[in-house]
Amino acid sequence: MNEIWAIVLAAGLSTRMGTQKLLLPFEGKTIIEKVVENILNSGIDRIKVVLGSDRIEILEALKSMPVDFVVNENFREGMHTSVISGVKALPLEAKAVLIFLGDQPFIPAKAIGTVIESWKNSGKGIVIPLFEGRRGHPPLYDLKYRNELENLDAAAGLRSVAQKFPEDICAVETFCPEIVRDIDTKNDYLNELGMK
Repeated sequence: MNEIWAIVLAAGLSTRMGTQKLLLPFEGKTIIEKVVENILNSGIDRIKVVLGSDRIEILEALKSMPVDFVVNENFREGMHTSVISGVKALPLEAKAVLIFLGDQPFIPAKAIGTVIESWKNSGKGIVIPLFEGRRGHPPLYDLKYRNELENLDAAAGLRSVAQKFPEDICAVETFCPEIVRDIDTKNDYLNELGMK
């Protein structure tokens, strides 16, 4: 799977949580470690983690894992800047990229595999995972769209690429509710830990 890369967006400020959520404990690790572990378990071993806020602490948490780091100096301007930073750091021979959120530590390897297989088999350049019709993560983008991904619209973000090429989308049902769950607030976190 050398031609397929993962970008993990881990640059945010976690303002709604009140503390850096990616470093919170989750299943014996930090949330960000669990995200990376899930990606590795899917068979993807080429991973770029985009850092911004609390970059030293997040880098420290991941230092023993086989990932590359990219620093997004513009992270305060929005998530789209982290996608841009990550895509610009991909090697030219990369063929496709999956975009992961750093606060989704429960996406199973089978959901990631479903997205990759859909890209390989559908002939489509954009694969969007669904759960009961809701769009989730990780979407996959063929890197024929590298230029579009490196010049994302600030308001629409990744949606701008899908909106521009609707005929090239494969929307695939994953049967995995985890793809639409993230951890934004303390209540979200406590729910995931079963503490509410």
